[in-house]
Amino acid sequence: MFAKLWLRWLSVVVVLAVFGQANPAAAQLKIYIDTDLEGASGVYKFTQTRETDTPLAREAREYFMGDLAAVVRGLRDAGATEIYANDGHGNQAFIPHLMEPGAKYATGRPKPEKAGMDKSYAGMVLVGFHAMMGTPDGVLHHTQNSKTENRYWYNGVESGEIAQEAILAGCYGVPLLMVTGDEAVCREARKFFGDSIVTVATKKGIGREAAVLYPFAETRQALYEGAKRAVAAIPHCKPYQIATPIKVKKQFLVLGKEGEEPKLVTKEGVIEDALNLLKF
Repeated sequence: MFAKLWLRWLSVVVVLAVFGQANPAAAQLKIYIDTDLEGASGVYKFTQTRETDTPLAREAREYFMGDLAAVVRGLRDAGATEIYANDGHGNQAFIPHLMEPGAKYATGRPKPEKAGMDKSYAGMVLVGFHAMMGTPDGVLHHTQNSKTENRYWYNGVESGEIAQEAILAGCYGVPLLMVTGDEAVCREARKFFGDSIVTVATKKGIGREAAVLYPFAETRQALYEGAKRAVAAIPHCKPYQIATPIKVKKQFLVLGKEGEEPKLVTKEGVIEDALNLLKF
């Protein structure tokens, strides 16, 4: 027990020392959390995520807030002194009375991409995310829009929402530390960001709207421990940055009237500034 406590204390000291050297003016260890809803514990149907004021939608947001609280506690206990959480789900998911103390929570629309982020953050954590469109075992898999089934390629590499988030954070020099969601998005994260990324699986996909769910007590404990590992991983994670100008291809469905077949459209172009990634 003493050895484990000593190693945990030592990892926090190393992280603070490394971050302090990289940014001597920063006296705090700041972590940015971006969130989505589809990857939360207990969520596996689009009726839980596309609606806002139904029993299923309200329950899903409660499940998500439990996951987020576990991550906030883990980050805080590992030495994070400032935590900023952004409500990244399209129709928003934060429930104010369930906010865990020790973080600031930004919600509502419209707000800028990566609202509140700047170069002072030591790293970013993604909570409740999902695999990119077309992932067979990805629970609620999609990229940006599940109805028009968007797909994106940047410099020839197909990329989902976790890569998009990491690219935007990389514009500020902020590395991605941790991804939580189903096992498919955890696999996707390791493919893009290597073994240094911390991943925590909240369920295993069987189909797009079918999953093996894990008990909340188990996923919240895993999320808490994963968040602590994420702080220790800061020295090993680098910002995810791709060459600009970015050659981009986007495919999506144009939905017609009821009964009409949707039309697949391909759009190609160039993005000069990676901060404009999601405007294409």
